[in-house]
Amino acid sequence: MTERVATTTGLLPLPDPAKSELSGLKGYQKHDLISGTEGEEIAGAYAEYRREVIDEQQSAGLDRVTEGQLRWDDMLAHPLTTHDNVDPNGIVRYYDNNNFYRDPQVRGELDFSGDVADELDTAAKLVDDSADSLQAVLPGPYSLFDLASDEHYGDDSEFFGAIAEFLAGEVEAFPDHKTLTLHEPSLVENPPNEDRVERLADAVDTVASETDADVVVHTYFGALDETTYAHLMDADVEALGFDLVAGDREETLSNITEFGTKDAAALGIADGQNTLVESADTLTERVEWFEDQIPVQEFDRLYLSTNTEPFYLPVNKHRAKLEAIAAAAGNVDAEEVTA
Repeated sequence: MTERVATTTGLLPLPDPAKSELSGLKGYQKHDLISGTEGEEIAGAYAEYRREVIDEQQSAGLDRVTEGQLRWDDMLAHPLTTHDNVDPNGIVRYYDNNNFYRDPQVRGELDFSGDVADELDTAAKLVDDSADSLQAVLPGPYSLFDLASDEHYGDDSEFFGAIAEFLAGEVEAFPDHKTLTLHEPSLVENPPNEDRVERLADAVDTVASETDADVVVHTYFGALDETTYAHLMDADVEALGFDLVAGDREETLSNITEFGTKDAAALGIADGQNTLVESADTLTERVEWFEDQIPVQEFDRLYLSTNTEPFYLPVNKHRAKLEAIAAAAGNVDAEEVTA
């Protein structure tokens, strides 16, 4: 029987009081955003709100709980924008939406940082049985490569490899965790060229090999093209993530039919960019639709979450979506969901 795991993609919305408090503490300009050197007052505020979002995930009935990534001013680029050898410069549109991030211009060797590991060390103390429920979150190597600018290595292939090795070093320092989610939206939005796609699986494996946790490569904003999907299938990970909210779900099914899939899958069943809260019944129907389209395969596990990062959402809408996801996984009674 397929296990349903209620989880989240991470990069959660800031609690409402945090927005005004942290804006006042940090300032309002580009140079006031998180760089990894924030003082005790700012660190203390983030610690308070980290505890709040972890409690919220646990009370909603999730099986996997993230640190929340509330400090990630630059969304997926954060692990680089806090690195000593990276200059977060210029404002760049974050994919095809109204959010922006600081362009991480790599100007030196991407040696060990530890910023994300420090966040997870703190989170592990707040999560019930962290070894069995903590979910680490990172950008995947291709998306981080795609979002960054190379001002040091001078060769795209070398830079791609350096990004993968950098992420692997960060993962090696993580505390015990049950799942690692690697976000790879750039595989959809800006698919790798022939050279990069040939090295895609190796880059993912470089990161995934540094953890004993289950690794999920989560893609969203649509379906992967056939070539990218086929090469991603070569990666030694537990599950690939599929966006079931996007309009091109048939292309995703075509890829699975043509090239197969892993023994587990991650399904983006709730819209991370839309304030409309889907009912638990609607989310359950999306899961059942996916299973019905692939009758020859019974999955060991299905991870259920929003399709994209939900930092776009109002907190109350996000909370309702988490509860609906937990109900679709069978963790709470659908009639108790506030949606």
